[in-house]
Amino acid sequence: MTETPTQASGGLAKRLPLLVILAVAAVGAFTLRDYLSFQALAENREALIAFRDANYVLTVLGFIAAYVVIVAFSLPGATIATLTGGFLFATFPGALFNVMGATIGAAAIFMAARMGFGEKMSARLEASDGTIKKIKDGIDENQWSMLFLIRLVPAVPFFIANLLPSFLGVPLHRFLISTFLGIIPGAVVYTSVGSGLGDVFARGETPDLAIIFEPHILLPILGLCALAALPILLKAVRGKEGL
Repeated sequence: MTETPTQASGGLAKRLPLLVILAVAAVGAFTLRDYLSFQALAENREALIAFRDANYVLTVLGFIAAYVVIVAFSLPGATIATLTGGFLFATFPGALFNVMGATIGAAAIFMAARMGFGEKMSARLEASDGTIKKIKDGIDENQWSMLFLIRLVPAVPFFIANLLPSFLGVPLHRFLISTFLGIIPGAVVYTSVGSGLGDVFARGETPDLAIIFEPHILLPILGLCALAALPILLKAVRGKEGL
């Protein structure tokens, strides 16, 4: 069955937000790398502090809006933005502003992907059978655990963690809650690094972003990952016992 012109235009309209995001992300990866960098932050730190001191509320709103755009369009510089949040606003409320911007931006990608391809893919997976259907059912039964795991595990790219749930029929409210809560540990770590950038700038150094892999940081995060995975393991054990 071929698509009518109306159906084709409707399908394109649904895909347009995601296509725009992908296009902007591709352009931004090559054109904005030098502007959203640690060096750019170091060079403009005094101007940023002066503007913040004179326009605090406007700075907060502008910062969150900029963070949303960076995440929504998958532009380079999300880590620099997180550091900037700490540099301008301290660990708290800087971490809160970072998490808010990241969550709103992630929601934008999630909704764009869902409209573009996610709804059809989720429906196909639901209508499938065999192994694919079993995998889909297993994910559905453990959505909360899966969502928290992909947010807590440092190795999962943020962009992938935004797209994957849109293809699996995850409800928006679950995506928002798990994103907001799941990114807090990492956001607090990097925001705290950003809060100490004044001393780093004074020494002419760059921040140690590998701090998240230090044992005293990584082990608690892995503990949270284990806690998120616990329901999945318990269900698997109970399933085997019932065989």
